[in-house]
Amino acid sequence: MNLRTLIWKELWQRPTPMITSLLAVTLGVTALVAIQNITVSSERKIAGDMESLGANVLVLPPSVSLQDYYSADMHGQTIPEEYVTQLALKRMPGVEQLAPKLCAAATVDTIPVTLTGILPRSEFQTKAAWQGIGMISPIGSERGCCPTAPALDNDSTNDPSSLATMRTINDLGKRELILGADLAIQLGAKKDDKLTVLGEEFQVLTVLPETGTVDDSRMFAHLHAVQDLSGQGPVVNVIEIMACCEDAAGDLIANLSAELPNTRIVTISQIVDTQVAVNGLMSKLSLVFFTVLLLVGGASIASVMYANVTERRQEIGTLMAMGASRSFVTRLFLGKATILGLTGGIAGFVIGTILALLIGPKLLGVVVQPIPELCLVGLIAATFVTLGASYFPARRAAGLDPCLVFKDA
Repeated sequence: MNLRTLIWKELWQRPTPMITSLLAVTLGVTALVAIQNITVSSERKIAGDMESLGANVLVLPPSVSLQDYYSADMHGQTIPEEYVTQLALKRMPGVEQLAPKLCAAATVDTIPVTLTGILPRSEFQTKAAWQGIGMISPIGSERGCCPTAPALDNDSTNDPSSLATMRTINDLGKRELILGADLAIQLGAKKDDKLTVLGEEFQVLTVLPETGTVDDSRMFAHLHAVQDLSGQGPVVNVIEIMACCEDAAGDLIANLSAELPNTRIVTISQIVDTQVAVNGLMSKLSLVFFTVLLLVGGASIASVMYANVTERRQEIGTLMAMGASRSFVTRLFLGKATILGLTGGIAGFVIGTILALLIGPKLLGVVVQPIPELCLVGLIAATFVTLGASYFPARRAAGLDPCLVFKDA
């Protein structure tokens, strides 16, 4: 009878104690997989939400009270446009994009509109002083920042509609307009139409896709055109900054405040701080549950293995009397432990993934994507625990003297 047959026969004939031990190991892997799946998916959702918002840091006039992120540039107060150059020259780590904006009230065919001035990417390229920030090249990866900043060298920035998602466009003429979805419907305007704004005729470059934000009710033009037509000069209402997520929640805010003391720096990362903290807590809890349950499972397996050695002294002695070596007996017990570990790891991964897929969307509103890598983690951890718990019982079994065993019988 070979080793594999003996292992399967042992598991089949004595299933109850093994199932009890296997359950604790499986629960440990299940807890780890379920919580980690939900945590990682939640972090991805937060990163996606922040990317869809475009900017995650705002530079505002000092007396402005922020009521709403998207309407923060409607306060009517301004800061010098030269602050953009100042930030660009500073090249602070974490600053991926700069997007100055100026809003002015206007009317189109007696319909009141908000004209928002923006700087296209080409404007940054023409200024040597501004080159070196993320508007020119995706430098986030070079510094190890989170990869949420859009790759602005991509051809997609040539599409004016990219303003809706990436908060930047490649080119915008001095007499060209981009309309929000709702405003275009209200004005009955479409691409290539002519509109008169602040006494000047503009051509509609494109209509943005619906974003569900206040941008849907605005029109966008070149910043310098808005400055000239509104008579406000080289000023802006707000400087939007796309910052690396880690930096936005870290030293970047303090650095910006020190660089521009006469402004107010606001980060929307404050909004997600609670969720990030919860994610971190969940991740730590998953490791705690995983460790505790695996220790319990390991202790249970060790107890079962020791009891198994005691119960099977005569069988082990008989095997050794028939020529089984000490290494054969050791491999018999460790082989059984390996099967328990692999089974517990696979079962825990499957159950944990199913739980995450069910619990994530229903209770937390997070769409969970399975993480195959957790299967390998579960397998390695569960097998390591079962082998570790079975090692000393296996050595004890291999150390039995057949003569003494039969004498005691």
